Amino acid sequence: MTYFLIYVLLMNIITFIEMGHDKGQAKKGGRRVPEKRLFWLAALGGGIGGWLGMRVWRHKTKHTSFVVGFPLLIALNCICVILIAMYM
Repeated sequence: MTYFLIYVLLMNIITFIEMGHDKGQAKKGGRRVPEKRLFWLAALGGGIGGWLGMRVWRHKTKHTSFVVGFPLLIALNCICVILIAMYM
């Protein structure tokens, strides 16, 4: 269970950092992080980190797919955590 919690924590940190990196690249016109990657990171356990990144850096907040999608992915992440905790 400890490894699983470390995994979830790391995924959230990575997703949070990727959101910040993408915002920085957007500001300076650099190479952006693909939206597909941001969604995959969120789906693989980083939903809360992605949502926090949206709020902290005010990034992707006007994209309906992110405003609706990230909370849905957080719900999916929570369901997965509960199911895994029940069967461990």
